[in-house]
Amino acid sequence: MSTIIYPSPIFGPVHSRRLGLSLGINLMPGDGKICTFDCLYCECGFNSDHVAHSPRPTRQEVRDALRATLERMQAEGKTPDVLTFAGNGEPTAHPDFAAIIGDTIALRDELAPTAKVSVLSNATMTHRPDVRSALMRVDNNIQKLDTVSPVYIRHADRPCSPSYDVDAIVRQLAIFDGNVVIQTMFMRGIVDGFDFDNTGATYVQPWLEALRRIHPREVMVYTIDREPPERRLQKAPREVLDSIRDRVIAMGIPCTASY
Repeated sequence: MSTIIYPSPIFGPVHSRRLGLSLGINLMPGDGKICTFDCLYCECGFNSDHVAHSPRPTRQEVRDALRATLERMQAEGKTPDVLTFAGNGEPTAHPDFAAIIGDTIALRDELAPTAKVSVLSNATMTHRPDVRSALMRVDNNIQKLDTVSPVYIRHADRPCSPSYDVDAIVRQLAIFDGNVVIQTMFMRGIVDGFDFDNTGATYVQPWLEALRRIHPREVMVYTIDREPPERRLQKAPREVLDSIRDRVIAMGIPCTASY
C-alpha cells in the first residue's frame, strides 16, 4: 500500500491536477492522520494505520511557517497559484481554523497577492457557523460530495461520526448560496461484495438533483490518481467522467473532469 503523510504545517509546492502550483497547508500533525472520514481511496491511507503522536500545529506555528515559506519563494522569484488547506485530514476540524484563515488571507495579500486561497474539505464541519463564515472568505471553498446515498457513503467515505447525515450536509452546502465548489470522486470496483461503481444512473441522477439544490459555482469530478489503500478500487473511465461532466454543464453549472 502506497500512502502519503504530509509534513506540517507547510508542504510543497506541488502541482495539482485541478488547482495549479499549490502550496499546501496541513493543519493536522505531520506524523499521522486525523480525519472525520476514513475513505477507502484516501492517499494518506487509513486513519488506524497512521495514528498521530504529535499535536496539531498551533495558529502561531502555521502563521510563522507560511510567512517564512512565502518570503523564501518571493526571494526565489516563485509565486504559488494557490494556497491549499489539505494534508493529513480534515482542515476545518482544527480548533483555530477560522483564525488561521484570516492569517492566511493577510499573508497572501502581503506576499503573494495573485495566489488564491483554497480549502479542500469533506463538509463534515459545515454545520459550525465559524467554519462557514471562514469558508465564505476564501477564493475556493471546495467541499466533497461523492454521492447522496447513505449506504454508499458508509462504505466508501466511512464517516467517523455515527450521526453523519448526508441530507443535512446538502442543506448546509446550500447555505453557501453558490459560493462553493463541489468535488466528487467517481470510481469502480467490488470490495467484500460491495459494488463501488457510483457512475451509473442510480447514483448520478440523485447527485445531480442535489447539485440543483446546492447550486455550486463549479463542480470538479475526478477519479483515483494515486494507488489507494484499498487496492481493489479502480479508476472510472475517461469517457464516463466526460459524460457526467457534460450532464453537469447541461444544467448550467461549470464542471471539469480530472483523470
